Amino acid sequence: MATAALKQAPEIHDEERRDPRSRLEGLCDPGSFMALRSAVRSIRGDLNGDGVLAGAGTLDGRPVYCYAQDPTYMGGSLGEAHAESIVRTMELAGESGAPVVGFVESGGARLQEGHQALAGYGRIFRASVELQELVPQVSIVCGVSAGGGAYSPALTDFVVMTQQARMFLTGPKVVREALGEDVSMEELGGPGVHGRNGVCQFVTPDVPAATRLTRELLSFLPARIGDRPPLAPPLPPGGGAPDAVVPEEARRVYDVREVVRAIVDEGRLLELDEKWARNMVTGFARLDGRSVGIVANQPNWLGGVIDAEASEKAALFVDRCNRFRIPLVVLVDTPGFMPGTRQEGAGVIRHGASLLRAFAAAKVPKVTVVLRKAYGGAVITMNSRGLGADMVFAWPGAEIGIMAARQAVGIVERRRLAEADDPEEMRARLAGAYAAEHLTAPAAAASGFVDEVIEPADTRARLAWALRVLEAR
Repeated sequence: MATAALKQAPEIHDEERRDPRSRLEGLCDPGSFMALRSAVRSIRGDLNGDGVLAGAGTLDGRPVYCYAQDPTYMGGSLGEAHAESIVRTMELAGESGAPVVGFVESGGARLQEGHQALAGYGRIFRASVELQELVPQVSIVCGVSAGGGAYSPALTDFVVMTQQARMFLTGPKVVREALGEDVSMEELGGPGVHGRNGVCQFVTPDVPAATRLTRELLSFLPARIGDRPPLAPPLPPGGGAPDAVVPEEARRVYDVREVVRAIVDEGRLLELDEKWARNMVTGFARLDGRSVGIVANQPNWLGGVIDAEASEKAALFVDRCNRFRIPLVVLVDTPGFMPGTRQEGAGVIRHGASLLRAFAAAKVPKVTVVLRKAYGGAVITMNSRGLGADMVFAWPGAEIGIMAARQAVGIVERRRLAEADDPEEMRARLAGAYAAEHLTAPAAAASGFVDEVIEPADTRARLAWALRVLEAR
């Protein structure tokens, strides 16, 4: 059924329909790619390789194993010999301690091979799970991938989709027959869908762009789990003062990515899941040449409030960074968790607990900077000192406490406010006094909740220093 769906595939540009060898040679350093199992044939015996080309090369001088499915041979469907080539590539990668990159474009299990094809997918899934503790895995989905062709990339660490890619378990025809729902392949499983639900981390215009992005992505990661990420030459930051875009008024919005760009090398942030849970920003960057994982509230979306999806997104990213030994830099500016029945029904407690668990379990260096505000459970969840942060800094104007001042006095002083001649005037006055006593960054530092109050202009230098002194971890 999945293979039949390929007949509905959108027109694909010539650039996208490159043969597997061209794709693999485009990924690897020039002249470094060598094929493996290229003479293996399917039960039909009509094509060497059985619709997949696998092998190894180097990427920026480091070994990489890779494979590319051939959509022009039986729709890229997976047969027994096809599966064994992918599994063997994974096994060699695990034994060698090198990443695996797969160009995925498959109609799923080959109908002509029945049980053997299904068993082949089982072996691939198992091999991918076993590799999670050994080496990074990246999938580049470049066309229509259905059934097992959708599960396979979902098991890897990172999924890149091109604009022409479509990924789903069951195609539009099956959906129509089963549910009476008329839907296109793009509506069912295009990058606009999976870029917003967390299935894929990156969307690119085409295969060459996906290849370039994958090369950059792997430059942040160690070759094998347990190794340190590679160092790069330190480069200056990309922007002006980090606080230049941050309004003093807590309710005014701004783009936290501008703060990130002012702190990290060359202002370059490789953002993951850009369209999913946009109130939380996650991505890789370099700081003084070191790979770092950035987790930041985004005031430009929902005011930076944390909801169920933002918690899940951040938790998955923190887990990734911990596996790859990438230090975490956490930028905090949030009013708290999103309240209401919709969020409780969405399991915000469970997802919030996942983020708590991820930060508490992470053994990599973890440094937090409170930019403007941090209230309630959110201040704990966003890598607080009590949760295990190695160092917590705060800008001088930051507010840190159980809740915002106006809400706090509304509870604590509700009787006085009810009896006041001018409740709003009294609320404002009492809120000012409460904030001065309980919410200031100096007060948080005095209690030890914050390690140091720092000037915004010193943020990059402080973070670089912290990562240096914590490097032995």
